[in-house]
Amino acid sequence: MRSIEIDDEVFAFLQSRCEPLVDTPNDVLRRLLLDGSDLPRSAVATRRPGDLMTLINAGLLKAGDRLVHVQPRRGLTHEATVTEDGWLEIEDGRAFPKPSPALKAQTGVDINGYGKYVLKEDPEVRLQDLREQIRKGA
Repeated sequence: MRSIEIDDEVFAFLQSRCEPLVDTPNDVLRRLLLDGSDLPRSAVATRRPGDLMTLINAGLLKAGDRLVHVQPRRGLTHEATVTEDGWLEIEDGRAFPKPSPALKAQTGVDINGYGKYVLKEDPEVRLQDLREQIRKGA
């Protein structure tokens, strides 16, 4: 048997899905990761809403909206799709709850995703602009 370390948030998640005094953390992980298809929908883990959920709720973004970041000197364009739960799904299928980690996965460097991602349909509008509209109460 192997050992892994998990943080407090992950441990609390596992505890919330276990039967007290019966399940071990391994039992919960086994059910969620290997046997999840046999569980009722309510028992299958769902992810928390991503940061873009605020923009979706405000009507400024919607699921399926495409975001892009262009690196002209490298000749690269990176795209991401907004999901129903406010996450960003990048070209390789990975999903991220925040724009900056998504953009880092695409570019390989730390970049402010809010400042660099723009709407594909309106390249003049950055995620940062949409966030500012909410802060200003618009």
